[in-house]
Amino acid sequence: MAAERYNAPDRERHWQQVWRVQETFETRRDPAKPKYYVLEMFPYPSGRVHMGHVRNYTMGDVVARYKRARGFNVLHPMGWDAFGLPAENASMERGVSPKGWTYENIAAMRAQLQGLGLSLDWSRELATCDESYYKQQQKLFLDFYAKGLVYRKKSKVNWDPVDNTVLANEQVIDGRGWRSGALVEQRELEQWFFRITDYAEDLLAGLDTLDRWPDKVRLMQRNWIGKSEGARLRFKLSGEPLPGGKGELEVYTTRPDTIFGASFLAISPGHPLALVLAKKNPALKDFLAECARMGTSQEEIDKAEKKGFDTGVKAAHPFRTGAKLPVYVANFVLMEYGAGAVFGCPAHDQRDLDFANKYKLKVRPVVIPQDKDATNFKIANESYTGDGRIANSMFLDGMSVDAAKEEIIQRLEKKKIGKRETNYRLRDWGVSRQRYWGAPIPMIRCPECGVVPVPEADLPVTLPDDVTFDAPGNPLDRHPAWKHVKCPSCQGAAQRETDTCDTFVDSSWYFARFCSPHEDDRPVDPEACDYWLPVDQYIGGVEHAILHLLYSRFFTRAMRDCGHLNLAEPFAGLFTQGMVIHETYKDAGGKWLSPDDIRFADNGGEGERCVTTIDGAPVEIGAPEKMSKSKKNVVDPAVFQAHYGADTARWFVLSDSPPERDLLWSDDGAQGAWRFIQRVWRIVEDAAEKGAQPDAKKPPEFSADAMELRRAAHRALDKVAKSIEGLGFNRAIAASYEFANAFAPALQKSNDDSMKFAIREAAEIFSHIVNPFMPHLGEECWLRLGHNTLLANAPWPDADPALLVDDTVTIAVQVNGKRRDELVIARGASREDTEAAALKLDSVIRAIEGRPVKKVIVVPQRIVNVVA
Repeated sequence: MAAERYNAPDRERHWQQVWRVQETFETRRDPAKPKYYVLEMFPYPSGRVHMGHVRNYTMGDVVARYKRARGFNVLHPMGWDAFGLPAENASMERGVSPKGWTYENIAAMRAQLQGLGLSLDWSRELATCDESYYKQQQKLFLDFYAKGLVYRKKSKVNWDPVDNTVLANEQVIDGRGWRSGALVEQRELEQWFFRITDYAEDLLAGLDTLDRWPDKVRLMQRNWIGKSEGARLRFKLSGEPLPGGKGELEVYTTRPDTIFGASFLAISPGHPLALVLAKKNPALKDFLAECARMGTSQEEIDKAEKKGFDTGVKAAHPFRTGAKLPVYVANFVLMEYGAGAVFGCPAHDQRDLDFANKYKLKVRPVVIPQDKDATNFKIANESYTGDGRIANSMFLDGMSVDAAKEEIIQRLEKKKIGKRETNYRLRDWGVSRQRYWGAPIPMIRCPECGVVPVPEADLPVTLPDDVTFDAPGNPLDRHPAWKHVKCPSCQGAAQRETDTCDTFVDSSWYFARFCSPHEDDRPVDPEACDYWLPVDQYIGGVEHAILHLLYSRFFTRAMRDCGHLNLAEPFAGLFTQGMVIHETYKDAGGKWLSPDDIRFADNGGEGERCVTTIDGAPVEIGAPEKMSKSKKNVVDPAVFQAHYGADTARWFVLSDSPPERDLLWSDDGAQGAWRFIQRVWRIVEDAAEKGAQPDAKKPPEFSADAMELRRAAHRALDKVAKSIEGLGFNRAIAASYEFANAFAPALQKSNDDSMKFAIREAAEIFSHIVNPFMPHLGEECWLRLGHNTLLANAPWPDADPALLVDDTVTIAVQVNGKRRDELVIARGASREDTEAAALKLDSVIRAIEGRPVKKVIVVPQRIVNVVA
């Protein structure tokens, strides 16, 4: 009897309702069971789930379901990274409230994610814009402040003079504001900072303990922290424009060994010396203004054309008597790194070389490759940054680079003009944002008392709902009443801080809040965190490899030092998944087309051609790119699920590519996944009719066909388990396909009692191995096999070790040393049986050609050589 077609959308709704009613995935602490905390980076509530979300959350769900079946107490929560600028933009463009827009989007996306059948504990759901969440975040801010980890200072920011707001580096495009298009300025504003640099060495050392993180992510974090060993030294200054009291200039360098190759000094546009000199030099003042229009990010500074301004000030070389070096203001020197001043050694730094060539400064090589002669080694357009011996450097000549560094530092310290110093590229974290839709910073500014923390009893400081976006700038600054309060200390008139927190703050501790999301008196319950943390498996995009992960590591340490947590590293395991990509399509006019706008038509015997569905005009097919609304290469998960079901999407997004690589979406591949679902259902339906009853006893002996099926089932079970453990989801799926190919024909073989048992066992194993990927189908198969319990609650079966061992071996057969055939024989076959089987092979008989056999050499389980 043919099985009915499996109606995925209908049955998926049924099982989701069952799980919801039975609260199947709600989790509570259970000290008697080992815990497992799996977490995917929570989404921004944009209003729509995309295929990238489907892939990301399905990966985590496979792990969560598998670990649950393995007996772990699994925590798998969901929340929303809900503050941020898009909500304000929506308010300006559509006249809606940021809060209303955000919560409507959350409701829509929650329903979409629930439709994927994710085994999430929705009772722990949180949104960072919930007052209950940011109340506790404000408590953490005050605790950090009391601990000395929060301070306020003036800092350079990207300022949009039209929108009257600070812009993040990524919002500055070609030097202009991303919304207004105005030239961005660098301004100094009072900003709140977290002292992440206090933990620089701890954060660096902690990377050595994260052996379940990708090496590339750990390297990116090491580079971002940027530890460097070097020296700080002072140059004596002279020159007519030099103002009084500015007789020395401090410089930090990581290459003190190249001091004799120095041909100039460069200071930051924000350096005090530059600012003083500009007061009497209009041209320098204009140059500083030009530098101020650059972005503040290291990337922008690195990419910008290297420009300098000769101040006329000279610096005396500390070791070369009489040598004077020009002092430039340079647009590539950061005030925040080292001393805000460097010496330029063009021969051994490409940036310095480009600068020296532009301004015709001397280039003196002082590190010479071992196979080169110092007298004729020249530098033209490419600096030499390799190892070698020191030359042209007086008392350093002939030394190695390391020896020269040590010698120079000792001499600097002896002359009392310098010292050894360790520096970090890492800067303190500026968390102030001049925006409305963010967590208010719980501080008050009083003209008498200065900055005063909001009393803890007055938390949360909530956002006012009656704000307007009809003028540029921060609505909190313009609100007629919200910012006006009494000082908690003197009761005089004061003002709230109108800056809100960087949204990275919100996402830097949410994983800890999930452990006890309903705590009202404190940010977290330390006992709950002791049980659940660290996160055992964290999954998310590599684009968050630096900032989010680094900030979370800092937050965990700061919370530990404030008494909230008892650990340093929040994420024991990290996995960064690839994106979902799709071909792009354009019409003849360059307009982007969606996949629904195109079709493939016959091209007169020359294959297919891509045309529009509207008028059949030719379509240009572009390279696959990340799915995006702007390029219309999006497949809507909701539309796809309505037709094929969520299990099809879940199966396909993990099937065709290793999870760390990008997945190319193809309609053929997706339909192939749907066909496989139907095939699984037909196999299980057939097995339910032909297999033994659920309570059947295991027979004492099995037929050859039954043993073959049992071996295939247990091997598949073992492969899938090991693949999931290693996050090799595509390998697990390949093993499932392989087993289906073995199971289907077995159902047509002789059906004695042992085969009936083997069919029942294989069908149950099949249900288990597809269940983490296709949980609705798994439940449906489990029900069809006669079970009245949820497969989601069933333990993972153990593979029988005896059935994982091959009982046959394939060995090569030679005649007079030349390979003629292969022989499949029992692994424990005797030499006599192996020899006899080889001599019966037709290929061996033909090769002997009637000659008598002189001897047969048997190497057990490897080779047979017939000598004739």
